[in-house]
Amino acid sequence: MRTNLNLKKDYQRFCLLLICLAVLFFQSNIPNLKALTMDNYQSEMVIEELRLKVPADVKTAWLNAEKEIWEPWLSSQNGFLGRQLFWDKEKEEALILVNWKSKKLWKSIPMSEVNIVQQKFEDNVKAALNVGENPFELIYEGELDKQR
Repeated sequence: MRTNLNLKKDYQRFCLLLICLAVLFFQSNIPNLKALTMDNYQSEMVIEELRLKVPADVKTAWLNAEKEIWEPWLSSQNGFLGRQLFWDKEKEEALILVNWKSKKLWKSIPMSEVNIVQQKFEDNVKAALNVGENPFELIYEGELDKQR
């Protein structure tokens, strides 16, 4: 009887091992495992995504400052491919999508340079609206990867 019990336990262990091996084997076919490595990703097109709180009464000032400050500066940057501006009337939010040739080119822009342009943008808006603070709160910033 004891031998029978040992055989049953050995059989259970064998089945468990077989199941584990089957799971590992089939997981090797998951698409995420075939994703680009970070090194390859650096050369792929990327879209910078920015969301701002833009109240309706200051929307025109936002658009003007975008056109006067950010647009010329972005156009002068290596790797810049273009951008799109959207505004959600219900949420009073702006969505800015900036297309870059590669993440490497985008991230090679010194943050100090970006900060100078941002300060010019804020100064432009404050002067246009005669206010002391930038009325556009940054809600979200991130990036989108182009899918193949």
